Amino acid sequence: MIYDFPDTSEPIRQGDIFIGLPRIELSLDEVLLVEETDTVYTTWGEVVANNNGGINIIVPVRPVTAIVATQDCDATRSPDITLCEIREFREVEKKGKDTTSPKSLINLITQHARINQKWFYLPTEDKITFSKKMAVDFMVTLRVPREGLERLRHLRRGRLNQIANEHFRERIGQFFRRYPYNEWYPLNQEELKIYEEKHPDIERYPWQKARM
Repeated sequence: MIYDFPDTSEPIRQGDIFIGLPRIELSLDEVLLVEETDTVYTTWGEVVANNNGGINIIVPVRPVTAIVATQDCDATRSPDITLCEIREFREVEKKGKDTTSPKSLINLITQHARINQKWFYLPTEDKITFSKKMAVDFMVTLRVPREGLERLRHLRRGRLNQIANEHFRERIGQFFRRYPYNEWYPLNQEELKIYEEKHPDIERYPWQKARM
């Protein structure tokens, strides 16, 4: 398919896919602080207010599959490497949950991918343990030390081939430089009524509200 399978001796590159990397689940409202004789729950705001130096906290961690987002030149010398989490396509693209027919799924993968810049589609591949269609979620990133990741290259299950990685690189760039806006802002009241049939939870702008 769209994957290559580098030897463990090859350097880390953008588009490398790793399994079992740690994603930290940190709550700012409930922090388990490790003190000299005990552990106490507090908030991150209190931690910052009462500590000037290093602190120890306990946080939950879960292993995830992720893809290297850092560019090749930085992946060879930067202290840290940034990756984006990979999950099942139907989880990342919410419209995929209700898509059952192959035709509708193909439409999501091809046409809708040009509209939604928040994910990158990855097809199944047994060698990478992708038994289902997957997607890169650009909204979820993790950062790991480069030297530590280099020692874990046995967890690299594959990488995007040249064509796929060129597309991946452009999608990352488009995502982080995209201009966020609410697409309904130029609609008049009549148009907005039609739009709200599918999007009932939007907030109208002042010029779209009925005048008294």
